[in-house]
Amino acid sequence: MALRTLTRLFDNHQDAVATVQALEAAGFPRDEISLVAHSEHGRHYTNAETTGGEAGAGGGAAAGTIVGGGLGLLAGIGSLAIPGVGPVVAAGWLVATLTGAGVGAALGAGAGGLIGALTGAGVPENDAHVYAEGVRRGGTLVNLRVDEARAPEAERILNNRTYVDPAQRRIEYERTGWKGFDPAAPAYEPEAEVPAQRRTGTF
Repeated sequence: MALRTLTRLFDNHQDAVATVQALEAAGFPRDEISLVAHSEHGRHYTNAETTGGEAGAGGGAAAGTIVGGGLGLLAGIGSLAIPGVGPVVAAGWLVATLTGAGVGAALGAGAGGLIGALTGAGVPENDAHVYAEGVRRGGTLVNLRVDEARAPEAERILNNRTYVDPAQRRIEYERTGWKGFDPAAPAYEPEAEVPAQRRTGTF
């Protein structure tokens, strides 16, 4: 059965974590959920230790595991670097897409690893650029692959907390001269908080 990809970007990391936990509690398989967050959120995983690889500065292919304990999917959250985003903490199927074999084309060229992974999963390219930029600026991305029969239930859970409207966020970014996610961009230095926008429906 074909799976549908549902995506939400959260400005508040705890909202994203609570959403992942609610999806797990509702019985959605862990291997169909993913979370990608800016590395600054690694501090939320208390008493964690990193094992395995290191987050590379350029290629974004190396990943280490942060053992969180008792966090469900997030118990095995890992660290890696994504071109244009920098170091992130992540868990789930999207990490395998970013670090697995055969992802070279997505990791290279102009699209950037995260853009390629998202569009490959069915996320519209315009939204994928906003989501990647949102993570670069400190946000947390939650993705779920779900069959159509359970999609309405999944959407209710995903919509239960304040998330970013990608169309509105794109307008806000473009007001500052942003034209799209740039995998060669330097680390983001915030000038001011960007308010979250809420929207119902699917992306």
